Amino acid sequence: MPETATPALLDPEFLHKLEQLELVSKKIFVGRMKGERKSKRRGSSVEFADHRQYSVGDDLRHIDWNVYGRLDRLFLKLFLEEEDLHFYTLLDTSLSMDFGEPTKLHYGKQVAAALAFIGLVNHDRVMLDTFSTGLEAGMNSVRGRSQMYRIVGYLDQLKANGASDLTAAAKAFAIKHSGKGVVVIISDFLDKRGYEPALRYLLARNMDIYVVHVLSREEVEPEIVGDLRLVDAEDDDIAEITVSAPLLRRYKDNLNAFVGGLKEWCTRRGITYIFTTNQNPFDKLILNYLRERGLVR
Repeated sequence: MPETATPALLDPEFLHKLEQLELVSKKIFVGRMKGERKSKRRGSSVEFADHRQYSVGDDLRHIDWNVYGRLDRLFLKLFLEEEDLHFYTLLDTSLSMDFGEPTKLHYGKQVAAALAFIGLVNHDRVMLDTFSTGLEAGMNSVRGRSQMYRIVGYLDQLKANGASDLTAAAKAFAIKHSGKGVVVIISDFLDKRGYEPALRYLLARNMDIYVVHVLSREEVEPEIVGDLRLVDAEDDDIAEITVSAPLLRRYKDNLNAFVGGLKEWCTRRGITYIFTTNQNPFDKLILNYLRERGLVR
């Protein structure tokens, strides 16, 4: 693609809007240290939540003796516990992402940057990983708003390279990150190996998984006609075709089947699926779609 000036990932006005949001997990996770977010998980902090009946072996210090005096039965006090949210982004940087205007990769960087900023403002632990032929080195855990410059610097230097191997990357990711948390996968999912084995590795970790499926306008609504020689950007496979109306209809049918199949597979397994194109304003994706799907509030 021709060299063009790369637009900024986030502008100050949009950052101000993001400050009002926070990341949300549908699942409850045990943080490695006390954080600033209230969890529905019952713990031993100072904020009372509920009672439950005493069982042999429970800590006697948590018995509510006032209730015992009224009911002559033993109940334990339960409390809301504060915990960290671990937020992971797995961004596809394979060569197929270097397509469209803006490129799918740039669009993915914007989404990753916006979600990271929301997490940092709320003192969540934020981690960034990328993949192509495998899992890349990635960026270590950061926390706190002051670390946003590191996020932007890391994303800015990313370039598309290599073929996509989501399965190898997901396996390495599951081994690397033993802790549970929220993981957002940003990819076009144009991987000849498929997506099912990869997503199963993450499901096995009991992570709260979000799939952001990004395609370009040209991939969704191709306008090409005539005799063409197509070269796969990732493995140099060549296909010589004549583009006709019946061929375009068949292409769209196959694309719809692929998108629908991925969405159904994810939905049946509790994975939140979000489809978007590079023409959908990414700020709308964050402020509207991801809020509707429960990732931010």
